[in-house]
Amino acid sequence: MTPLLELNGVNKDYSIGGFLDRSTLHAVKDVSFKLESDKPEIFTIVGESGSGKTTTARMILGNETPTSGTLRFMGQDIAAIRSRADRLKFMARAQPIFQNPFEAFNPLTTLDYYLFSTARRFLGLKSRAEVEAAADRSLQHVGLSLTEVRGRYSHELSGGQLQRIAVARALIPGPKLIVADEPVSMVDASLRMSIVNLFRDLRDNLGVSIIYITHDLSTAFYISDRVIIMYRGEVVESGDAKTVLGSPTHAYSRALRNAVLPPDPIAARAIIEAKLADANLAGPAEA
Repeated sequence: MTPLLELNGVNKDYSIGGFLDRSTLHAVKDVSFKLESDKPEIFTIVGESGSGKTTTARMILGNETPTSGTLRFMGQDIAAIRSRADRLKFMARAQPIFQNPFEAFNPLTTLDYYLFSTARRFLGLKSRAEVEAAADRSLQHVGLSLTEVRGRYSHELSGGQLQRIAVARALIPGPKLIVADEPVSMVDASLRMSIVNLFRDLRDNLGVSIIYITHDLSTAFYISDRVIIMYRGEVVESGDAKTVLGSPTHAYSRALRNAVLPPDPIAARAIIEAKLADANLAGPAEA
C-alpha cells in the first residue's frame, strides 16, 4: 500500500552572508521517515527553536523545496506539484495549523468568513445552506458550533477557542494529514490539554494523521505514537514515543527532557545550550 507520507534523505540548505563571505546553512540534514496510509497516528517532531523541525514541516506542506532528497504524499512528489488544480487538491488533503491563533485570523474579519470561504474553495459548495452545514459539521468536531462562532471576531474569543476554530477550518476539506506547528505554545496552560486531546480524537474518530511539532516533551509523551528528535537539522533519536521520551539515549534528548523550556525561543535555546555544555556537547546551533 502506498504510504501516506514518505521522506527519503531530505536535505535543505540556505546560502547566508554577503557576496564575499557567503556560506551554507544546513537547516535539515538527511531526514527520513514514513507514515502509513492505513494507520492514522500522531507523529511528533521534537526540538527547540533552530533544530530544523519547522523547515521540515514547510517542506511537507510544499512551502519549501528540498535541496535534495524526496518527499512524497500519497505517492506524489510534493516538489513536483505545479498546477493550481494539483496544488489545491494537495492542500485539501494536507492542512496546516499554525502556532499563533491570534495571527491566523484578521481581527477585522468575522471568524465564520474563514470557514465559509474554505468550504467554497475546497468543497466547491455554492448555496449558503451547504456552506453553513459544512462549517457547522467541522465546528462540531472541535466542540463548538456555528451558532457560537457566527458573526464573532477573534478578539471576542480565547486563544483556545481560536485554535479550535483553526482546527475546524483545517477539517473542512476532509484532510488525511494535519501538520500542527507548535499549536499549543501560545495557548493558556489550562487549555493546552484540551487541544492535545482534540488531536487524539481526530486520529481516533476521523482517521486523520497528525504531524505534531513541539519542544514540549510533556505533551509529546502524552499524545504521540512515534517521535523523532531533531538537533541541528539532524534526527538524533526516533522510534516509539514512550520509549524514546521515557528513556532518551542522546545527550540532546536528555537535555530536552531535563529542561523546563519557556515559550521564548531564544531563552529556550540558551537553556538547552547550557545543558549541553554540561555534557561537553555545546556549540552554536545551526537552524
